[in-house]
Amino acid sequence: MNVFQLGNYKVSLFPVNPQSSTLTSSPLFSHPLTVPLLIATPTEGGEYPILVFLHGFLLENSFYSQLIQHIASHGFIVIAPQLSNTGEIESAKGVTEWLSEGLSLILPPTVRPNLSKAALGGHSRGGKIAFGLALSYTSNPSSNSDSSLIKHSALVGIDPVEGLMKGIPIPPLVLTYVPHSFDLDMAALVVGSGLGEIKRNPLFLACAPKGVNHEDFFSECRSPACYFVVKDYGHMDTLDDKTKGIKGAITYCACTNGKSREPMRRFVGGITVAFMKAYLEGDHSYLNAIKDGKDASIPVQLQAVEFLED
Repeated sequence: MNVFQLGNYKVSLFPVNPQSSTLTSSPLFSHPLTVPLLIATPTEGGEYPILVFLHGFLLENSFYSQLIQHIASHGFIVIAPQLSNTGEIESAKGVTEWLSEGLSLILPPTVRPNLSKAALGGHSRGGKIAFGLALSYTSNPSSNSDSSLIKHSALVGIDPVEGLMKGIPIPPLVLTYVPHSFDLDMAALVVGSGLGEIKRNPLFLACAPKGVNHEDFFSECRSPACYFVVKDYGHMDTLDDKTKGIKGAITYCACTNGKSREPMRRFVGGITVAFMKAYLEGDHSYLNAIKDGKDASIPVQLQAVEFLED
């Protein structure tokens, strides 16, 4: 199986509007759903691990439709909420609280989520928020009591960004600039873009500036953790080939980009699949092959690979 290509599962992609479905906003739920979702799931009957994936700053969850379908095609259920620009950690936490009661009600009848095999992830600011949410569970264990059925074992940060530049973070603050200070009760994957710290022009800020980017997030991780930096691709190259609307148009001109989005997106999808297979399903063969340079199907050139292992 090639994790960098679409997998063998047929995938259903569908939106969920909490305002139009009693299945999501019933007052009988302890934690009703309050934000829209985009879900990618295998259609074949079975039980699948889950990933909650958070979008970047001022972006739409729909901009990640190709990425989350790639991941789902390898046997994972991906839930992508649409969050506001403030209070994202609490909003994302609300989604994870709803999962144990509501997710199975909106999936195909024979598809079951395995809540004991769960991952958090995100891109850009969403990657930072995923780290913040994971840290909130370890710093305040009682905050996770609401979802005792859910066991988060993996954390995925795709080009995470703390703020505009070092010294100008955007709350909530996650980085401490103390090496290995993240007290995470789960394995972590950090992927960086080689062009993310390069300004598109002198008038723009870099989209993933040095001092607040992937390098800093990985430096604060403890083992087990893995880190990949992709050469010649930019911060927005994880998104769909075509992103519509004003926000979509901005994704093409705000950052230094690679020649096309597909290779970076395929790498992100594939490395996420390999990582989750390792830390949710116990199959490290795909991740080890990539680490050891034995997977010739990698669609990009890597400028950095680092693992922290127990």
